[in-house]
Amino acid sequence: MSEAAASWHGRSAAEVTAELGVEPASGLAATEAESRLRSTGPNLLPEGRRLRWPRLLLRQFTDFMILVLIGAAVLAGMTGDMEDVVVILAIVLLNGVVGFIQEARAERAIQALRRLAAPHALVRRDGRVLKIRGQDLVPGDLVLLEAGAVVPGDLRLLEEADLAIQEAALTGESVAVSKDAAALVGPEAPIAERRNMAFKGTVVARGRAVGACVATGPRTELGRIAELLAESEETLTPLQKRLRRFGRRLSWLVLGICLLVFAAGLLRGEPLMLMLLTAISLAVAAIPEALPAVVTISLAIGARRMAARQALVRRLPAVETLGSVTYICSDKTGTLTENRMRVRGWWVEGEAFAGDPGAGAGDWAMIGDLLATSNDVAQGPEGWLGDPTEVALVEAAVMLGTDPQEARRRLPRVGEFPFESELQRMVTIHQLAGGQRLAFAKGSPEAILALCELDEAGRAKVREAADREAAKGRRLLALAWRRLERPDLGRAEVECGLTLLALVALEDPPREAVAEAVAACHSAGIRAVMLTGDHPATARSIAVETGLLPPDGRVLTGPELDTLDDAALEALFAESIAFARVTPEHKIRIVRALKSRGEFVAMTGDGVNDAPALKQADIGVAMGESGTDVAREASDMVLLDDNFATIVNAVREGRRMYDNVRRFIRYAMTGNSAEILAILLAPFLGLPLPLLPIHILWVNLVTDGLPGLALAVEPADEGVMRRPPRPPEESLFAGGLWQHSLGVGALIAALTLLGLAWSLSTGSESWQTLAFTTLVFAQLANVLSVRSETRSLWSLGLGSNRLLLWIVLVSVAVQLLIVYNPIGQRWFNVQPLTPLELGWAAGSAAVVFAAVEVGKWRRARRGKSV
Repeated sequence: MSEAAASWHGRSAAEVTAELGVEPASGLAATEAESRLRSTGPNLLPEGRRLRWPRLLLRQFTDFMILVLIGAAVLAGMTGDMEDVVVILAIVLLNGVVGFIQEARAERAIQALRRLAAPHALVRRDGRVLKIRGQDLVPGDLVLLEAGAVVPGDLRLLEEADLAIQEAALTGESVAVSKDAAALVGPEAPIAERRNMAFKGTVVARGRAVGACVATGPRTELGRIAELLAESEETLTPLQKRLRRFGRRLSWLVLGICLLVFAAGLLRGEPLMLMLLTAISLAVAAIPEALPAVVTISLAIGARRMAARQALVRRLPAVETLGSVTYICSDKTGTLTENRMRVRGWWVEGEAFAGDPGAGAGDWAMIGDLLATSNDVAQGPEGWLGDPTEVALVEAAVMLGTDPQEARRRLPRVGEFPFESELQRMVTIHQLAGGQRLAFAKGSPEAILALCELDEAGRAKVREAADREAAKGRRLLALAWRRLERPDLGRAEVECGLTLLALVALEDPPREAVAEAVAACHSAGIRAVMLTGDHPATARSIAVETGLLPPDGRVLTGPELDTLDDAALEALFAESIAFARVTPEHKIRIVRALKSRGEFVAMTGDGVNDAPALKQADIGVAMGESGTDVAREASDMVLLDDNFATIVNAVREGRRMYDNVRRFIRYAMTGNSAEILAILLAPFLGLPLPLLPIHILWVNLVTDGLPGLALAVEPADEGVMRRPPRPPEESLFAGGLWQHSLGVGALIAALTLLGLAWSLSTGSESWQTLAFTTLVFAQLANVLSVRSETRSLWSLGLGSNRLLLWIVLVSVAVQLLIVYNPIGQRWFNVQPLTPLELGWAAGSAAVVFAAVEVGKWRRARRGKSV
């Protein structure tokens, strides 16, 4: 097989398959596909250059303040104590390693998410239709395309039916291009004119096709464009951007304070180099340059946890914004229900049959033929593959005694008018042995009845039967047929004078976890509303059963919605409501109405036409099992199991992640304010410098960095889904975060300075060591308590975040080792504490812990009273 850049579009289908070495009827053998994959490599586009670990590690030391600190330490070494310099540089190195580990973990998590989000392809191998990962596609694979699919590689089309592809990604042409598998063009024809080709990354707008893959990965037309992109731009979430702006403003404030500390120290006669190192160390510790990185880690961890629970986040901002969702607009089929359709009843020639029709009126042979041939369902290794409704219909044909394969040979499809959501029906055309043709139609009862030759009494009986079945929560399809006199009839000419064959009742029961998930939404202040194309009675049945709608709730249909102006539509959401017989255009209008009311909307969808509504929503949620590639590409999140309950789990995870970011900020800002206030106020209180530069940097590493990381994996608070959604515009520092940070920081600083003053008054030489240890112990006590804003540590449980518990215990042990070990005393310039002094440090920690716990108790009481 040669991979010729040769004009595949200039060769016939037979020449292409011969060149690729593939049998059109059976596709590649699995062993051959594996061999070709090893030869050609995965079907992946070139990515932007990633940071290798040496550069990632080096980047930890390029921050301006770190460079200033290193320079100051080197200068100090040239003039004084080398031990101080070595310890400072060692702490800087340790800080860099921690930062490197953080960023490396975040990058690995994001790469894992990208692999999970990789598209799939439907191929024919060994005579079977298989769903494979898009990256496993190889030249020679026979690919099956349908409306909504993203083309997985460059394909030479072998057969197609009413195929049109949106090629704007390559050509810039906004109109979908009709394709023709038989068309041949010259070797130099531009991409836009290669009508027998489908290119990687383009989208099937309508129809279906089978194509032979002729190029994958970087050898595709899209791959050649991707190679021109040398670097990928850094993307920041809204939260990261807000924190970056906050960090810049805080940096200027901190630098001003550090200059004040530096000047005050010099005025008191402190050594120049000591004050220089102190001011720089304080700036390094106080400026929260790690906040955006911590947010990235939190987002990535949250996204990984969501993926483990079947919610794949395609865009990281969705993780943080999930906590603001006030409305979930959900489709019914497959999301609220199991998406495992089964035929549960028939209505044929005025008679109703439950389950197996058995003997009775009706042309059951014709019904079986229609069900077996008017679909694109394929036989896979584990059963039928395709749309769940179509699979149910084929299984019903088998139940009627029809052999689908034999029926397709006997009635080959020679044309079709694909399903369109606006028309609510589809038609396939089949060749009879004698030269005549049959048209098989199926769709909603309303759509098919309008095309049938039936008197008003007959129509009334059909509508009555449809309403009766729909009231049971069943989906109704009407089947009809007619003979065609000529082969060149258009859709309007074919879809008239039809003969009604039967009504088919299909049942798709609600998922078990949906009712519980809906109840969780209600307690979380989130409204869930159903938007479905099904019959109003079916919508009501499922909505009431799942708790989305009270028994007396209103079901509004698409045609009724069309009669309402925007103001009337917005007013409807003040009551419980569900929507039936809606189109994708209706969904867009509903989303806009909700957003006009100030709601924050998550919208689910699975079809091509759902993509605009998914884009319009604040968070678009696509279906992973039944959804089209177009819907998934337009979404922020993909439900791998198509389950409504998974959305609720994702909202819970989004709230947990946001809470953890706030916990980290609350904790870090408290520690920073304590250090700044202690050093700033000491000179004005007539006290010596409470901390050396080494102490400041050590506190920054031990009590800020490591415990802060553990807060990122804090479990969700038990009340996380019993509080209203967070307003999207709400400040990150709302809810008393600023007051806590400054208040508790002032308390820690006061205890530190009181301990220092008391130690000095006793003539102890350990006064600076006491200030150092008091600050460390108090901040470690604080981190244990800030795990929740309302629940006590004892109700949370000490072991519910074991990582944090171990970090606190190890940090205390290391601090004691520094204080009481000769090596630690030498390198950190500390003296051993007396039992009374150690008791002061521990007691101060207990006071801080008690103060935070009392504050939480008061906050919880206020919340209950409200």
